[in-house]
Amino acid sequence: MKRRVVITGIGPITCMGTGRAAFWEGIRAGRSGISRITTFDTSAIKAHCGGEIRDWDPTRFFPPHRLKRLDRYAQFAVASALLALEDSGLPWSREQPTHRVGVSFGTALGGIANAESEHQLFLKKGSRGVNPTLALQVFGGSAHSNIAIECGFRGPGTTNSNSCASGVVSVGEALRYIRDGMADVFVAGGAEAPLSPLTFGAFDFIKTMSRWAGDPPFACKPFDLERDGFVMGEGAASLIVEEYEHARARGARIYAEVLGYSLNNEAYHMTTPLPGGEAVIVCMQDALADAQIPPESVDYINAHASGTQLNDSNECQAIKAVFGPHASRLAVSGTKAYTAHPLGATGAMETAICALAIHEGFIPPTLHHKTSDPACDLDVVPNIGREQPVRFAMNNAFGFGGINSVLVLGRVD
Repeated sequence: MKRRVVITGIGPITCMGTGRAAFWEGIRAGRSGISRITTFDTSAIKAHCGGEIRDWDPTRFFPPHRLKRLDRYAQFAVASALLALEDSGLPWSREQPTHRVGVSFGTALGGIANAESEHQLFLKKGSRGVNPTLALQVFGGSAHSNIAIECGFRGPGTTNSNSCASGVVSVGEALRYIRDGMADVFVAGGAEAPLSPLTFGAFDFIKTMSRWAGDPPFACKPFDLERDGFVMGEGAASLIVEEYEHARARGARIYAEVLGYSLNNEAYHMTTPLPGGEAVIVCMQDALADAQIPPESVDYINAHASGTQLNDSNECQAIKAVFGPHASRLAVSGTKAYTAHPLGATGAMETAICALAIHEGFIPPTLHHKTSDPACDLDVVPNIGREQPVRFAMNNAFGFGGINSVLVLGRVD
């Protein structure tokens, strides 16, 4: 029999709440964290809204000597891991390392924004103006490496860079490692700190981001007929993913079980989804097969729902193809209007939402849904969440390059 894998800790750092309790309170309250960008001037581009974390205080988590070696991206990653560990009650010690705990993380861009700012210093002052630890900060693997160093985790360590699918991939790979007996516990999640002029502008140049000029929270409108693109954000989320018997033996609180995972590529285009959604359909079907549950058992889908015209409509059609008549009875919400879209971190945030939806019996709504789109004719839980038992939930995450990843979670009775 396969080893069972469960989620026992949740540590989000988002623009609408930090820590499991504040994050979930924000979800229940329908509070969006999207605002106008303030950290740099957006007047030269057409996108102006984002998910900034304005109250970030890294000294809450790190002493000064550690901060010198951690850029904003790595700070988010390590701090979210510490929050998840605290939430889980799992003991750890840097002084007494363990080989049975691993780290699986995801990011789209890693430390690129920090490299961008350091390059400006380089142009002004030459090499002497650059942070001497820059080489240790810019690579994506600094996330899992710094978590391992901070906590003494000597098990498998990896950071994937599968675009906006990265956070889900990190949890899925942790599932595989634990199933195969290579570890008993994983810190799995994603982190992103992309809010800098060139990085933000590059996404605006390819016309993927919302150019909404009204009240900032309404820039992100998943499934709405008037949606015009995604809203970039920053932050992180970590989950403690643990072998079931290991969790039971220490009396851990279990949020949900990780039952199934799949990952594929459309082999079609870097930004445009494959017409007809064949690869997305196969990805959802494979995740259900891995979970060994039929489509009609799923109660809730946290959709990728980035707020772009093509992606949202294609995802809805793929859901209908996979779930058939059951699709009309499914609750399908897009939650990026809460957190914005922190690229590689988003899938981990939305996995946390699925786990909490199962644990709390509450389905979060799709915020800011005003005008129905005939191409998105599913129950998108518009504007108001629902108190409803959730037995099985699916989390979809799709990224540039045609990368698709899907998780299936279930309740543990």
